[in-house]
Amino acid sequence: MKPLFFLDMITVEQIEKLVLEKIEGTSLFLVEVKVRPGNAIEIALDGDEGLTVEECKKVSRHVESAFDREVEDFSLEVSSPGVGKPLLVRRQFHKNIGRTVKVKTNDQLKFEGELVAVTEEGIEITYEEKEAVPGKKTKQWVEKKQNIPFNNLKETKVVVRFN
Repeated sequence: MKPLFFLDMITVEQIEKLVLEKIEGTSLFLVEVKVRPGNAIEIALDGDEGLTVEECKKVSRHVESAFDREVEDFSLEVSSPGVGKPLLVRRQFHKNIGRTVKVKTNDQLKFEGELVAVTEEGIEITYEEKEAVPGKKTKQWVEKKQNIPFNNLKETKVVVRFN
């Protein structure tokens, strides 16, 4: 029997490998894996056409089957990233083209507008801003485009509105 301080920790890499093995060839993709102290495993998945509870169960069972709870106790949660969580991987950006997003950049700029394109380098959004227009007394709403490189994105969240 190993002393407690020599117990092996389950690693993010082990979990990622298992998840990728299970979702290969599907429309699902891995967003994030966290392994917290005490082997509390959190897996965030998404899918190009959404994610079902059944798909989460299949991934959960696959990961569970790889570990022996008698040797390595753990807790496991498999879910979608959730409303209000930042977009983390490029496929999430592609999936949300056409939706309204809030963007914070590393240089402290903030934008809210429609995600219109995703490239290898970054994203493009359109937004409206009031500005002075020659010949008009009051500022007018003008549509603008902004390209933001991925390396300048601090946080991007989909705006959810309930009408």
